Amino acid sequence: MIRRYFQVVFLLIVFSVSITQAQDAPIVTLEGYAVLPADTFAEGPDSGTALNPSNGRAPPFTGQPVQGFSAILPAENGNWYVMPDNGFGMKGNSADFILRFYEVSIDFDRGSVEVIGFTQLSDPDKHIPFPIVNNDTEDRLLTGADIDIESFRMTADGTVWFGDEFGPFLLHTDASGRVLEAPISTPFPDVLDPYARGLEFVQSAQNPAFSDLADDAARSAAANQPTSRGFESLALNTSGTMLYPLLEGTMIDDPLRSRTLMQEFDLATKRYTRRYWFYPLSETSNAATDMTAISDHEFLVFERDGGEGVSARFKQIFMIDLNSTAPDNVLRKTLIADLMAIHDVNGLTTAQEGVIGYGEIFQFPFSTVEAIYPVDADTLLVANDNNYPFGAGRRPGIAPDDNEFILLGLPQPLGE
Repeated sequence: MIRRYFQVVFLLIVFSVSITQAQDAPIVTLEGYAVLPADTFAEGPDSGTALNPSNGRAPPFTGQPVQGFSAILPAENGNWYVMPDNGFGMKGNSADFILRFYEVSIDFDRGSVEVIGFTQLSDPDKHIPFPIVNNDTEDRLLTGADIDIESFRMTADGTVWFGDEFGPFLLHTDASGRVLEAPISTPFPDVLDPYARGLEFVQSAQNPAFSDLADDAARSAAANQPTSRGFESLALNTSGTMLYPLLEGTMIDDPLRSRTLMQEFDLATKRYTRRYWFYPLSETSNAATDMTAISDHEFLVFERDGGEGVSARFKQIFMIDLNSTAPDNVLRKTLIADLMAIHDVNGLTTAQEGVIGYGEIFQFPFSTVEAIYPVDADTLLVANDNNYPFGAGRRPGIAPDDNEFILLGLPQPLGE
C-alpha cells in the first residue's frame, strides 16, 4: 500500500512537471475571418423535435442545421470538408439529426462561407451490431442517437475513418459514407488495467453494451470512461499509414486526472499496434478536442476549458512530439497559439458593444473549439463548434453563435 502511494505521488510529480512548464504565448495574428450564419440549414428531415427553445430559436427546425463542426479537412478542389458531431449534444435529443460531413467554400476576402453539398453516413449492409434509430429502413441512415462522430480522416484508399465518442469506437466508411465494417472498440495498455473495472475495452456510459441497464447511474457505474470523454481527436500521420486516436478525458478511476490516452492504429492491419502515449492536460477539467499531424511524429493538439463568453479562459493549441516524452510515456508539449489572445493587426474585426472578442486583441470565446488544420507551415485554420442553438459565446443574450472560421498566422513555421 505504501509503495503504491509513493508510485502515485511520483507520477503526479511527473505530470506536474510536464504540464506546468512556463511558456509565454507566441504572438499569433488574425489573417482571415469568415462566417457561416448560425441559422444555416440543409435539406433533410425536420430536426430538433426533442429540444426546448434556446437563444431565441424555437424548434423543431425545418431541415438539418449545418452546425457543430468538430473536424475540418481540405478537399482536392480547394474547398473544405467540415464534420458536425452527433447534433444537439446528447443521445436523447439527437435522434432526428442525420450524421453527415459537408463540403464548404470559404471566401476569406468576403468573409463568407457557402455550403456546397454533403455526404451522409449509412449502414445498409448492417455492419453495426446494435440497434439504430433507422434500424428497419433500407438505407439505415445514421443519426446522433446512434454514433457521436467527433473527428474524421480521409485515407489514400478513398475511405474515411471517424472517431466516435459514445463507444468510443473507430468507424470506417467508404467515400459515400457507407459503413464498411463493424465499429472497432478501444483497447487500453496494461498500465491502465487497474482502472478498467474488469472491462476488456475502454467503454463510456453511452456505449451500446450498457443500453439495457436501468438508468444513467447504472450505466456510469458499469463504464470505465466518463460520458462525453471518448474520441474527440483523430490524427493521420503524414505518411498516411497510422491513425492516432486521442481520448478527450481520463478513465473514471484513474488517479492521474490529467492524463489522456493516445494510441496508434495501423491502417494496413486495422489493428492497434500497442504503442501508446499520454497527453497531459494543463487543467484536470480541460478537454483535448482535436489533433492533426504535421509529420509522422509531430502533432498539433487543441486543448480547452468549457467556458464561453466572459467565462472562457483556456483555448490553446500545443505541439507534441512522439519522440519527446517524460517518464511513463507522458508527452511533452509546447504552446503554439492562445486563441484568447490573437492580434488582429489587419483590422478584420472592430470592437462592438455586446460582442465578445472583437478588436485589436481578437478572441475565440466559444465553449467548444474542435477543428484545426495546418494550411501551411505558417498558417492554421481553426473553426468552432457552435452547439446550435445553445452556444452564445460571441453575443451572449443576443444571438446563437455562428460557425466561425479563422486563419492564424504563426510567428515561427511549424516543425522548426
